[in-house]
Amino acid sequence: MTDKIKVLIVEDHDMARLGLSVILSNNERIETIGMCSDGQEGVDEALKLLPDVVIMDIGLPTIDGIEATRKIKSVNQNIKVLMYTSREGDDDIFDSFKAGADGYITKGATAEQTVSAVIAVSEGAGWLDPAIAKVVLTNIRRGTEQTEKRGEINYKLGKNLYGLTEREMEVLALIVDGLTNPQIAEKLVITISTTKTHVHSILQKLYVNTRAKAISTAMKEGLV
Repeated sequence: MTDKIKVLIVEDHDMARLGLSVILSNNERIETIGMCSDGQEGVDEALKLLPDVVIMDIGLPTIDGIEATRKIKSVNQNIKVLMYTSREGDDDIFDSFKAGADGYITKGATAEQTVSAVIAVSEGAGWLDPAIAKVVLTNIRRGTEQTEKRGEINYKLGKNLYGLTEREMEVLALIVDGLTNPQIAEKLVITISTTKTHVHSILQKLYVNTRAKAISTAMKEGLV
């Protein structure tokens, strides 16, 4: 039997915390191993319990979810963090990914979307809530339009300031879409080993050390 995905819930609203635990308990692949209502407590529990996924609210007492995520990731990159919040502002979204978050889902998501997000980030794929996708796309389009105003040549150069090859750009786009390495390999008809090589090169060229940060950079810079 496949090991269950161990989840820690960090949420300061009692009903939201209870609702999440009920949603997760209905999926046989997921096990809730702890619940916290405070940001610093969430950091301490995450580093003690070592969950596969932390579901992290942003508006928390003591320290907010973004800072809590940064602290967890600075110690243990293997712990995946899924932001779970009602906030849909540009700053919150991008600051979360900069802090190392592996996914971002809103409290208006369905139970099925929530479970899918937990499973996706546990498997190393990024997750972006459909409800905030247009916020991200608007930022990408805005950046693209500003670049285009500086001329077509500058636009083409601007998209590849990081020196990504055409194939790496394809792989990066699929990473942003939430595909895992095996899925990317299948999509591009290449080996998993080759895929891993491309992903490693992309992370180096973007000066990041996680897929989530690569996604954040790609979205902010309009690379996809």
